[in-house]
Amino acid sequence: MARKTESHDASSRSTRVRSRGTRSGRSRVRAMLAAGAMSAGVLTAVAGLGVDSSSAAGGIESPPALAARTLSLNETGHLHRTSSSGLKLNEQGSASGTIKGTIYIHLDVVSPNRVTAEVNIYLNGGSLTGFGSANYRVNGGTASFSGTMSINRGSGSYAHAHGSGLSFSGTIQRLSGSVTVHLSGSMST
Repeated sequence: MARKTESHDASSRSTRVRSRGTRSGRSRVRAMLAAGAMSAGVLTAVAGLGVDSSSAAGGIESPPALAARTLSLNETGHLHRTSSSGLKLNEQGSASGTIKGTIYIHLDVVSPNRVTAEVNIYLNGGSLTGFGSANYRVNGGTASFSGTMSINRGSGSYAHAHGSGLSFSGTIQRLSGSVTVHLSGSMST
């Protein structure tokens, strides 16, 4: 932009404005080229040190990203009753298959044809917790259930575990209270 000057000579004023405009345009280009060269030099130096530009700028390093792992589960649990209250069964046993550990199930018969469950599996290096809902039928001294389950949380190596739509089924020996349970499907950790 041209500034007003005290000079009354129009031709000399326009020459001054034009030359000042040309000089500032060149100066601006030189400044941008210099800034670009400096930025490239800083980024090259940072890359040479093995530090990413975000940590160089703020001094904060971000942790390395870990890839999610998908496990294909095919588990069987053999459990025995530890306690019961009305139509609620608490079971404990061992899980075998893809992952091995101690399994606890809290079964609740919520209606004549429906059961809900909380399943906790304690593994070497962590634990998994899931919730399920299943159809329930009684046939003499045996009851069976079949439905779906979701893995909602975990700890340790399984801290970020989640999965849904897992197949959940099993049988209950009504007299002894022993339970056999099957769990299959995919889970991410």
